[in-house]
Amino acid sequence: MKKILIQLDTDAQPSTFDRVVAVDADVDELMSYGGITPENVESLVHGAMFTRGPQDLHHTAIFVGGSNVKQGESLFQRIQETFFGPVHVSVMMDSNGSNTTAAAAVLAAGKHLDFSETTALILGGTGPVGQRAAQLLVKRGANVILASRSEERAQATCDAIANTIEGAQLKALSLKDHKQIEEANRETNLIIAAGAAGVKLIPAACWKPMKQLKVVIDLNAVPPAGIEEVDVMDKATDRDGILCYGAIGVGGTKMKIHKAAVRKLFETNDLILDTEEIYQIGADLKK
Repeated sequence: MKKILIQLDTDAQPSTFDRVVAVDADVDELMSYGGITPENVESLVHGAMFTRGPQDLHHTAIFVGGSNVKQGESLFQRIQETFFGPVHVSVMMDSNGSNTTAAAAVLAAGKHLDFSETTALILGGTGPVGQRAAQLLVKRGANVILASRSEERAQATCDAIANTIEGAQLKALSLKDHKQIEEANRETNLIIAAGAAGVKLIPAACWKPMKQLKVVIDLNAVPPAGIEEVDVMDKATDRDGILCYGAIGVGGTKMKIHKAAVRKLFETNDLILDTEEIYQIGADLKK
């Protein structure tokens, strides 16, 4: 029986990126729909649920994508609410690549750091990738300094993560200017820049003197670099004793995780692949 992936995208045009990855992940048939909302998704989900018998439902799966992560989260939740009893299919959410990118960044850092002894500074921490990276790190025992231009937004994000992860060690930091990063200077071992594309978040003169810093990861692929003097191709590149990763340096792992997660959808009919589940898929690839 053919493996069918139903791509539900919140944008008007379904992502060509996600479609190519699905093909490369050995999907037999790909059905792509754009402009999907929680209000109009039910009939599409029912079509996935009721066309094959219970024993064959693992051959059908749903992928939620699109550029707007909040819309993707709402759609992902509505799809799950549509299922009932054993009549459901597996679903993956990776709007704007947020889950696979965060997983790849944290896995890269984990090659060099013991998270239980790590303090991580996340720049752009209130964005979708930053939030997910913070979530993954605190769950593994790291202390996280979550930075944003808005202290209120940073604190709200810290509170939201702390409400879902017991014992989470989080601190909000307002970054109205780079001098405030110096507050974290003595304790930071890891910096992840997950801000908007094309925005320099931290100059080299600010991060290079950090004595405890071991790893920096810049997830911005659009010039200028989010972390100044980190090259987009860096992959554990040693720059003055600090290991650096750029967006493409992390991107190879992100792509492997994305393909592996799509393949995983067809193992059973009851998988819900979100941040933690997708990270675990990436971690299993390293074993």
